[in-house]
Amino acid sequence: MKKIIVPIDFSKHSEYALKAAASLARKNNAEIIVLNMLEMSEIMLTSTGSDQKERTMFFYKLAEQQLSTFLNKEYLENIKITPIIKHFKVFSEVNDVAAKHNADLIVMGSHGANGVKEFVLGSNTERVVRYSNIPVLVVKNELSTTDFKNVVFACDFNDDTMASYSNVIKMFDHSQINLVYVNLPNDRFKSTPEIEESVDKFLMKADGNLKRRNDVHFVCDYTIENGIINFSKKVKADIIAIPTHGRKGIALFLEGSVGEDIVNHATLPVMTFKVD
Repeated sequence: MKKIIVPIDFSKHSEYALKAAASLARKNNAEIIVLNMLEMSEIMLTSTGSDQKERTMFFYKLAEQQLSTFLNKEYLENIKITPIIKHFKVFSEVNDVAAKHNADLIVMGSHGANGVKEFVLGSNTERVVRYSNIPVLVVKNELSTTDFKNVVFACDFNDDTMASYSNVIKMFDHSQINLVYVNLPNDRFKSTPEIEESVDKFLMKADGNLKRRNDVHFVCDYTIENGIINFSKKVKADIIAIPTHGRKGIALFLEGSVGEDIVNHATLPVMTFKVD
């Protein structure tokens, strides 16, 4: 991990994200790219009038000063920081910046159950994750550590989540990784032999062996979201990892808004991995 992007809106939640990114950057000798997105109208940016240009420059300089003040933190000392200011709140631009700088991770601050504050209000969390080609870590509170020793990764053990699985195994290679399948009632229900067959085929294809078979847990619940969150509480997990469908919409298994619900409702940090 060499470059980490942190979108900020100067709220306490974006500072939680910045602190988490700083911790990760120190461990990996990584650079932090701090991204602030101004909300300027296209008229203001393209107008030829001198007054409009002066106003645009004024707000840009003001943002630069605010950003400089915000980044004056002891926990950022000796970490390479690259500040970037964008003119629009266009959430696909986060991924564009990530691609341009070959970033490895996006770290975002969130209100949890109340949605994401200001910069990523409500469904904009989904938009950032949807456009992101790299993992996104959503932080709800100030983290005491980024040593995620106990990880829950939930998937349906289908081939399209195999790349996400491999990325999780690589990223958390020194951690306990709990692989979770949530079994639902009615038409979504699968028998134990059916699930076991799917899991074994998946592990053999992904790993070439069944060494992680004992790390697989079958959970029964009324919703996928509840199953993942309840299991994570039970095992006292440090982080939840989930696959997402990228531009097709955030989801686990991958339907509806399950992924977004987990990002918003789980009190734990959540890391999303795009399904290819």
